[in-house]
Order: sequence, then C-alpha cells, then structure tokens
Amino acid sequence: MNIPNLKVSFTLNERKWITDRIDECLSCGQISQGKYVSELENKFAEYTSIRNAIAVNSGSSAIEVVMRVLEVNGKEVLVPTNTFMATATGVMFPSGKVKLMDTDTKTFSTSLAEIRRRVTKNTVGVIVVHIGGIVTPEIEDIRDWCNQQGIWLFEDCAHAHGSSLNGMSAGSFGIAGGYSLFATKIITSGEGGIIVTNDDVLAEKIRLFRNHGKPRNWETYHTHIGSNYRMSDLTAIFALSQLNRLNEIIKERARIANIYTKMISELIPSVTPILPLDKCSWYKYIVLLPNRIDRNILKEKLMLRGIELQGEVYQIPLHNQPIAHELGFENYFPNADNICRNHICLPIYPELTDEQAEIIINQLHSVISELESIEK
Repeated sequence: MNIPNLKVSFTLNERKWITDRIDECLSCGQISQGKYVSELENKFAEYTSIRNAIAVNSGSSAIEVVMRVLEVNGKEVLVPTNTFMATATGVMFPSGKVKLMDTDTKTFSTSLAEIRRRVTKNTVGVIVVHIGGIVTPEIEDIRDWCNQQGIWLFEDCAHAHGSSLNGMSAGSFGIAGGYSLFATKIITSGEGGIIVTNDDVLAEKIRLFRNHGKPRNWETYHTHIGSNYRMSDLTAIFALSQLNRLNEIIKERARIANIYTKMISELIPSVTPILPLDKCSWYKYIVLLPNRIDRNILKEKLMLRGIELQGEVYQIPLHNQPIAHELGFENYFPNADNICRNHICLPIYPELTDEQAEIIINQLHSVISELESIEK
C-alpha cells in the first residue's frame, strides 16, 4: 500500500458548485471585482468573528500589504526564524528590517520571553506564526505585552484556518492576521490570501492599497498610492467552495490526529507529538524524534514501506537558508536548529482512512525500533 503525503481533493458536489458559478461568471463577463470576492470576504469575516476580511492574490501578499500599510520602511520587526521565507520578505519588500527570534520547542511558535529578549528601541512590531495550525497558549500574554509597549502584533495564519484559543480565532489577537489559500493549505483556491482585522481604519487602508489606491473599483480615481493585490472572482469561487466545507475538513483532520496521538502514546513513547491546547486546523501533525534518530534515514525507510511523509515546518530555518548571509540573518538560534533538524510531519488529510493512519503509526514504530536497536 502506498500512502501519499498529501491529497488535495474536491468532492463531486463541490466541483459541480464551482463549475456552475464559473459558468455564470463567463456568461455575464464578471470575472474580477465582482460579487464572489465580496461574498468570500463576508463569509470569512463571519466565520472568524473578525469585522473585516480582505481578499488578496496570495498569502504572501496578505503579509506584505499589511506591512506596507503599517509603514515598516526602515523600522525593525521581530520575525520567527522557524517560518516560511514569505513571512520575512513581507517585511523586507516594504524596506522593513527583520530581526529574527528563536523558537518555543513546545509550540514551534515563539515565546514572550524570546520576544522580550530580542526587542529593541527600534522595534515597531512582532510577527507570530501559528505553525501547523497551533495557536500558542501565550498569544494573549504576547498581545497584552505588545500593547503595553506600544508595539503592534501581526499573526501569520497561513496554517491556521479554523484554529482558535479561548474562543478567539487565529488572526483576532493582533492588529491583523494573514491567511494563505495556496494549494497545500487547509482550504485552497490554488493561489490567494485573506487579511483579517478588527481595525476598521486599517482595513480601509488595506482595501485602497490592494486596488491601486482607488476607493471605487471601476473608476480611475486615486486617493492613495497602491498597487494590484486583488483576487479574481474565479479564485474566490474556489475559496468559497472550500470555506463552506471548512468545519468538515477540520473534523476529518482531527479524526486522524486523534488516532495518531492515541497510538503514539501507546507504542512510541520516545517521540513527542506537538499538540494544541485548543481548537486546531491540524494543518500538520508534528512529531519530535529522539535526538539519536536520523530523520533522513527514517524517511527513506518509511518510503520503502510505501509511506511518504509531509514536508517539515520547517526543515531549514531562515538563519540557515543559503541566502541568510546576504539577508543578514546569520545568528545562533539553538531551539530552532534542534526542532527543525529533529521533527517529522505525518500525513494528515480528510481522505486518509483510519486503517491507513494505523498503518503509518505501526510502520513508524517499527522503523524507530529498528533504528534505536542499531544505536544500542
């Protein structure tokens, strides 16, 4: 049996729903800045209980647009080293200065202690990334401390559709949050992103900036400087179809996660799952391996048994990337080095069956036992 690491799928009903609405758009010629983008924004705002949701053309743009509107030019922003490069470039493209932070090994996010350690008089903001869909239990303390210091908090929610803590959705703790709708995410439209914020003034600036600084879509009347970060109606249709199924998708991912957690505790006590304290999207199921286990060998052995693991979050932190020196990212971040080197992510998607999940853990147990016996 071959078990793929990821399977992106649309149900038959969903495909029919999508094609009917695309045909409607093609029939009337309204394929941009139409009703489906507005519907997506309204429904996403309702789902997250955040006042404003603004659709953009990618998750990367969701970060960059907010950073441009917050005017980070020449200013310092704290960014976790354990994240995707777009979190940092979203600050750098508007000429902001990135200062990296180390990782909390319990959540793969960052910690308040680390933020306090890295902050300087030049720091204007902090970016927290909800790795794997896990909202750090420190997020409220981080928010409160940032508010006390006059520093804004931005949430990178690329993994966290449907994640929450204490009844508050990811993206609602800081000044804004950015979601990704890339092909591998919890819900997808191929490309696309959504910015959320409860700050109405900021939301209006974002809407203007993503549309060339125009307050009205189809008039060449510019009140601000901006550019084109818009989402098309065709993209919004895909996103809407997935948003309609988000609760179902998370429920199925949680089903797999529960099997993993139970079986790992019974069979493989030497590995440590990274588990949320509250509702999680389960974008990734992250497991820390014992230091003596070589991840590459483990992955090769599982592949030979028909099991392909998902990509890590992340295999190489920003300060170890090939362009780190060029970007001034070089430093010593021991926690990030350790977890990025010693974790794996197990397959987790709605189409994965209970039987396949059990096979994955049994094979993982077998391979780890084999590797541990060699070490002895």
